[in-house]
Amino acid sequence: QVRLVESGGGSVEAGGSLTLSCAASGLSFHTRYMGWFRQAPGKEREWLASIYSGGDTTFYADSVKGRFTISQDIAKATVYLRMNDLKPEDTAMYYCATRSSWVLSRLAGDYRDWGQGTQVTVSS
Repeated sequence: QVRLVESGGGSVEAGGSLTLSCAASGLSFHTRYMGWFRQAPGKEREWLASIYSGGDTTFYADSVKGRFTISQDIAKATVYLRMNDLKPEDTAMYYCATRSSWVLSRLAGDYRDWGQGTQVTVSS
């Protein structure tokens, strides 16, 4: 049974940084994408970044490119999202998710397993 557990959320001031972690269990990191999404109240779930287990290839949404960095530690079965220069509009619940495929997807519906989320709040 796949289990994803996010941590590292919190409240920061604009311009601050946070690093989110997603600890995975019950899955193999081979031929798999791990992704980070976020959802603000009243908005759709938004794809932020994905990393491919087979070669550390990373992809980012334009809204976070240059500010957020996705990385993974396969030995620890953990994926990270380093978030710099946070803005109030980054306030949302952040989720990690996994997709067993070698094909990248930016669609939430293509990711099968999800964590429970961790809240990030950025004040101005």
